[in-house]
Amino acid sequence: MKIESPYFDRIRVKPEDDRRAKARPGMRVCGAPGCDCEATHRAPLGRDREGEFVWFCLDHVREYNATYNYFAGMNDAAVAAYQKDALTGHRPTWNMGVNAWSRGGRRAGPEVHMGPRGAADPFGIFEGEAWRPAGSHQAEPEGGRMIRNAERKALSALNLDVHATAAEIKARFKELAKRLHPDANGGDRSREDKLREIIQAYNYLKQAGFC
Repeated sequence: MKIESPYFDRIRVKPEDDRRAKARPGMRVCGAPGCDCEATHRAPLGRDREGEFVWFCLDHVREYNATYNYFAGMNDAAVAAYQKDALTGHRPTWNMGVNAWSRGGRRAGPEVHMGPRGAADPFGIFEGEAWRPAGSHQAEPEGGRMIRNAERKALSALNLDVHATAAEIKARFKELAKRLHPDANGGDRSREDKLREIIQAYNYLKQAGFC
């Protein structure tokens, strides 16, 4: 558009004050002195007044935020202490070993032993069971060690019982491995799954210290 155009003369730019939204009756008015625009934005009041806000129009909230400083009036040491406390949510903390429990030692109390003899047993679940007091250990079977279910399964795969010695385990493994190997069966690989089971069982028993 040319400056000499008649349309250019008809353009009217509204003053800054006219472009601001004036507060309508019942609406919140901007908190800046001398401003009667509608307050559409809130800003925090500052430290020690958390949860309190002042309302401004858009122009004045920008001015307020540009100069807002939460730590105003605090020296460097106070700011550093505040930031350190913020790591724990400004809640008190204590060093290890400074509570009453550690200073006085563990308080002695009545020792409680829970067992079937001191509890109601309406269904007779514990009848005939030998109760073992707390702190005691179950005796190992005569002449040997405790046998877990996985060890029983491994011994069973080798067709051995829980009383088999290390020499018997090694001998039985060699026997079965030789019998099930494809080279001993004319290249027949149909028994490889059983051979793999034997090898895994022997390796488990070896790691468990049985042989």
